Amino acid sequence: MIIKKRKKPNELVQLTANQRRFACGLSANAATWSLDGDIEALIKKGAIFELMEAALKVKFKERGTAFSLCSIMNVKSGACTEDCAYCAQSARHKTNAPIYPMRSCDEIALHAEHAKAIGAERFSLVASGRGPDDKEVYEAAEAIRFVKKRVDIKICASLGLIGYNHLLILKDAGLTRYHHNLETSGNFFSSVCSTHSFHDRVETLLNIKKAGLECCSGGILGLGEGRDDRLDLAMTLMDIGVDSVPINILLPIEGTRIWKSAPYISPIEVIETIAIFRLILKTPSIRLAGGREKGLNDFLAMAFLAGADGLMIGGYLTAKGRNPVMDIKLKENILKAWDRARCE
Repeated sequence: MIIKKRKKPNELVQLTANQRRFACGLSANAATWSLDGDIEALIKKGAIFELMEAALKVKFKERGTAFSLCSIMNVKSGACTEDCAYCAQSARHKTNAPIYPMRSCDEIALHAEHAKAIGAERFSLVASGRGPDDKEVYEAAEAIRFVKKRVDIKICASLGLIGYNHLLILKDAGLTRYHHNLETSGNFFSSVCSTHSFHDRVETLLNIKKAGLECCSGGILGLGEGRDDRLDLAMTLMDIGVDSVPINILLPIEGTRIWKSAPYISPIEVIETIAIFRLILKTPSIRLAGGREKGLNDFLAMAFLAGADGLMIGGYLTAKGRNPVMDIKLKENILKAWDRARCE
């Protein structure tokens, strides 16, 4: 995977060696950009249960029985200038997504209190748009400070493409993690979005790491990408060193560019991808997010026997999630299943 634009040397001082090489357009693992031979053989053979077993072993070794829950709030909705094919909030798409400016601190705090009440350990402020300007960053920082005073919950944000200095402002306000998905591979990204580049997204992740914040980044399955694109995405996330990986499954929304052309992705493909992500990434949380209810359906619990260990609960940006009581019960049952699996 080649990223043509190079960063200046003085911008790379605080990055690791792998991240510096990646930012300069080189694969951090250029000499070994391949899967373990045994894993590759299992993929080619379609040995889903063997893949799951291997992934679960890695999960237990690297993360024990950790299982995390997060919740989000759409603090600013719609009218986005970008043309991401899947997004209901793009101004280029005719959808029923609501349009409103940044919510008040009181409204955001109420949502954070609800997130805490339903069992979430993290609460994220999510805003539409290419990225925040100075005013929006200061508004977000004010909201973060306000929430921290009222609710005992870790605070994340997802405001789009963002620079290093803006991240420092949010960090100073109490932000602990910033989220920005890569969505898919560098090779396939131009099929999904033309108004910004894959490199723009990678640069945001590097800024997050440089600012000393936890980095949350994953993608969407079912955009039309192939298995190689999913592998490439996992490798890229590994190189950058992300801390949390949300896995979304596309829910085609009427009015979006991809609405009628989105290919079907089976639950087994999703499970396989989760297992492969765990085997490649090893240490980050792998979190099931938007689209999991329909995309996995009866296979939902199976994902947690394939390396997944987190859930986004309480709904999504423009779509409702399932009752969080069901997700808490699922977590309890998965923890029991993991305990039995570790004893065998």
